[in-house]
Amino acid sequence: MTLAPPANAFARLPASHRRGRGGLPAVIVGVGAVVVFLWCGVSARDLAAFTAYIGIEVALPGTLLWRALAGGGRSRAEDVAAGLAFGYALEVLAYLPARALGAPLLVLVMPAGVLGAFAFVPGLRRHWRGGPAAVRSAGGHAIGGAVAERMPAWCAWALAAVVAYLIAWSALHLYRVPISRSYVDMPYHLALVGEVRHNVPPTLPSVLGEPLSYHWFVHAEMAATSWVTGIEPVTLVYRLSTLPMMAAMVVLVAVVGRQLGGRWGAGVAAVGVTYFLLSPALREGADFTSRSMFTAWASPTQTFGALLFAPVVLLLTRGRLGRGWLGRGWVALVVLLVALTGAKATFLPLLLAGAVVVVAVRWVVERGLRADWLCVAGVALVCLVIAQVVVFGRGSQGTVVAPFAAMRVLWGAVAGVGEPGLAAVPVAPLAVLTCVHLFCLACVWGGVAGLGRRVLEPSMSLLLGMGAAGVGAAVLLGHPASSQLYFLESVRPYLSVAAVCGVAGRRVPWRSPTAMAGAGAMIALLAARVEVPGGVLARVVTPYALLGASAVAVLLLWRRAGRTTRAAPVRWRRAGGTTRAGPVRWGRAGGVVRAGPVVSRRGRAGVAVVAMVAMVAGFAVPASVREAALRVAPEHGGRLVEIPPGAVRAARWLRGHSAPGDVVATDLHCRPVQVPGCDSRHYWVAGLTERRVLVEGWAYAESTLSRAELFVSPYLRVPFADQARLAANDATFRAPSARNVQHLAQKYGVKWLFTGINPELGKFARLQFRNSHFSVYRIG
Repeated sequence: MTLAPPANAFARLPASHRRGRGGLPAVIVGVGAVVVFLWCGVSARDLAAFTAYIGIEVALPGTLLWRALAGGGRSRAEDVAAGLAFGYALEVLAYLPARALGAPLLVLVMPAGVLGAFAFVPGLRRHWRGGPAAVRSAGGHAIGGAVAERMPAWCAWALAAVVAYLIAWSALHLYRVPISRSYVDMPYHLALVGEVRHNVPPTLPSVLGEPLSYHWFVHAEMAATSWVTGIEPVTLVYRLSTLPMMAAMVVLVAVVGRQLGGRWGAGVAAVGVTYFLLSPALREGADFTSRSMFTAWASPTQTFGALLFAPVVLLLTRGRLGRGWLGRGWVALVVLLVALTGAKATFLPLLLAGAVVVVAVRWVVERGLRADWLCVAGVALVCLVIAQVVVFGRGSQGTVVAPFAAMRVLWGAVAGVGEPGLAAVPVAPLAVLTCVHLFCLACVWGGVAGLGRRVLEPSMSLLLGMGAAGVGAAVLLGHPASSQLYFLESVRPYLSVAAVCGVAGRRVPWRSPTAMAGAGAMIALLAARVEVPGGVLARVVTPYALLGASAVAVLLLWRRAGRTTRAAPVRWRRAGGTTRAGPVRWGRAGGVVRAGPVVSRRGRAGVAVVAMVAMVAGFAVPASVREAALRVAPEHGGRLVEIPPGAVRAARWLRGHSAPGDVVATDLHCRPVQVPGCDSRHYWVAGLTERRVLVEGWAYAESTLSRAELFVSPYLRVPFADQARLAANDATFRAPSARNVQHLAQKYGVKWLFTGINPELGKFARLQFRNSHFSVYRIG
């Protein structure tokens, strides 16, 4: 059972044996990252321990197993990046039973066993050197047919520049920012790391007993790293952990682009589109988003899931599963998909949709069902069921079928309509805005129009099927926090690869697409300045309509010019005196005065496609350049203090003087913001103490999101589900009494009280710690 691309797929991939100093850019970026982390306060000891653990215990065994199971890659960079992803998957799957058994350091058994096997088993030793051409499946058949090569030096420098940009962006907006002023969701992720560090299976640490219906495997990875290295979870969450994931993802996007585009230039272009080309933005507040990849540390679950999914796409597009169910590639596929069930299950329905599209296309083309792709769809479906039932406990986290939900949010922003008025917005303007949104997505990924018959190839059918599913989910689903857009973000790399493949390989003079892209950028800048009288819808839509009209006008003019072009017969004049008439242009090569043939109709169509793709991409250039510059610009203005002074010291004291199973009660529930009601995204008590809290923040609880009415009331205003518990909790701090304190201890098992300065509470509980802002009491 082999998932092989068409026979001519690899014929388009000339082996590159040019040797260059491709490792030098990686070394320079690595040294730069070390300097940045030291500048941002990470200790040299933590950096050394983290680097050694990720390199030796995660990346090295993952790379060896990747080479053995999947046949390795064409380049060492590909092997290491895919091996790191595979190593992460193995690390998490090893940590879960180790933590459940109460011995988290047993996670080291997996890498030790792998390294020992590859060191002492003669048949496995060759994988230390790599060499994909020598790898064969269990049945003795060559897997994939890849050719070993070095990544060209220019390509390595380009990818290193992207990683350096990501480091600069992260340093300005996370690494150098005090943890007290970091992004609002960072304490939530810290709390989950603390929970998984001590408990498997985990629950929501900020609400005692609340099921954790969330993607938490990345937090298990950080917990394993913390146990082995001794690094504080706060350092991993706020500083170290996501950088290797980001860097490996950049390499894997380039590898997928090189694999399907036929050259490393296509890979670099795919990275550029993935990370830097965004939707046109012509009106303030009107964000027709194509989602960016710059959620790396704000959503580590998305970053981790994207990294684990990239090797899955490599396996399927390269035909590396082997023959039959005993093929080694199937083992790698199953391991990665099982890890995705808890890493980011968003990718599983996308893979299922892509596999179903491949099955349908192959049935039309070959008049038969492909058992291999049916098996892929089946495995994806089984893992999706496992994720929904086991990991999420059948919870949906508030995701519902709600067509045009994203455009309702946009309409509220541009029209000044709030909840519950958004629920009553008619469908017609939302449908118009959705059409504009799809046009903006076409500006980013318009290159798919140039794929032609390549859409019938299984690899392209897979990417386009996943892309269609991602766009469809973004349009048809709704979530109280617009999290349905993560489906669109998940397919961004693969739509970008498909778009690049639509224009890669076409021999078009560079002046034509460059001029068209420049023209598109100028048109977008002019359209953004157009002021249109009328209603909100007209003011928002008209500039985009002007872009669409200009693209159509240029296309019609191009087609008309192509029809009126005629070839003029001229003569070749050879040195021997013979002549021949033919449709040629004059030029000179050797002793023959001649030129290439007049461009055929198909060639003119190719030039037109590339030119139009360049033009619509040019529409997106101004907004993309502006966003790229803003990400690495210093911030102006202060950030909100999420964690007050003295909180870290008090929480650390409590962690050091309590047992992991102790329960804490607190009266801190709401962020310090001026909003109606309570913004309950408050998680730093659970995060810094690494203890379960009776009631702290409940905004992301399944019991909260499942009760949120989309576009009727913000989920942040949804009250806590168990009002009796909340009343008993808060009464202990507002009206301290022996009865209230003992009620918490006896009914909920509370042992510690974490609060501000509250002298009355000291009459009924023992004061154990106090600083200028916080105090900690013990019951009993």
